[in-house]
Amino acid sequence: MAVRLALKVDADTDRGTRIGVPNLVADCAEFGAPACFLFSLGPDQTGRAITRVLRPGFFSKVSRTSVVQIYGVRTLLNGTLLPAPHIGRRNTAAMRSVRDKGFEVGIHCYIHYRWQDYLDRMDLDTTRAEFVAARAEFLRVFGTEARTAGAAGWQSNSRSREVYDEAQLLYSSDTRGGRPFFPRIDGRVFRTLEIPSTLPTLDELMGRPEFPDAAIAGHLLSLLRADQLNVFTLHAEIEGMGRRGIFRELLAGCRSAGIEFVRLDEEARRILADRAAVPVCDQLMAPIDGRSGLVATQAPAFGDA
Repeated sequence: MAVRLALKVDADTDRGTRIGVPNLVADCAEFGAPACFLFSLGPDQTGRAITRVLRPGFFSKVSRTSVVQIYGVRTLLNGTLLPAPHIGRRNTAAMRSVRDKGFEVGIHCYIHYRWQDYLDRMDLDTTRAEFVAARAEFLRVFGTEARTAGAAGWQSNSRSREVYDEAQLLYSSDTRGGRPFFPRIDGRVFRTLEIPSTLPTLDELMGRPEFPDAAIAGHLLSLLRADQLNVFTLHAEIEGMGRRGIFRELLAGCRSAGIEFVRLDEEARRILADRAAVPVCDQLMAPIDGRSGLVATQAPAFGDA
């Protein structure tokens, strides 16, 4: 059985969209690897994320991952001491180029900081307005409605799920888990297929004594499984910039091992062809090793051990 791997790229910032995304497009094209690029589409207010200092695990992550080196001083001041550049308007041509080169595109969020830090405090109308703003900007950039979304910071709840269902997305990728499922929250089952990320991200591994940069690609390769769809989320600001070499090493390792790269939208259509076979699983907020705060995770389905 072939090992299948899907790549999902989160572009969080103006700088990542401008510099990191084209680098990743070039690398993926060179290795024949399809990827889904999810864009932050509104103002880049990264600087306001300083409020995360109160989250458990924040300081340990910052010290491990060299946040200033990855994001740059300019980005870390956006929305505070410096104006917040509008990512969609400034990078329209770059975003369209990704689509025009055959890659899947979708929504990451409108304002990354707002979704990641405040989704749990938003009511349904506010959540809807935030996602509608992202949909509108996506439509302006690409001329079509988005068919997929992947939440900033893996922040997802019943209100965001309701908004996804309203948008009639083909699928979403908001969670960490093991296999595609229909999310159930507080007893309510949502219609939008969820395809979770199955592998740890680079920023969850970087800086640990057991994972020097030279060991990370090999570790990720060792986690790939033949009995599931493997999904790796990477970031334009990390793999597309300062840690680009690690990503290229991973791509080369996949090619040497005969890993099959697959498109998430094609996988979603294949899965939904037998909708009745897709399990329903609870979606829970839980900690993830190497990441501060809580993220949306997949619980076992009914009948699972």
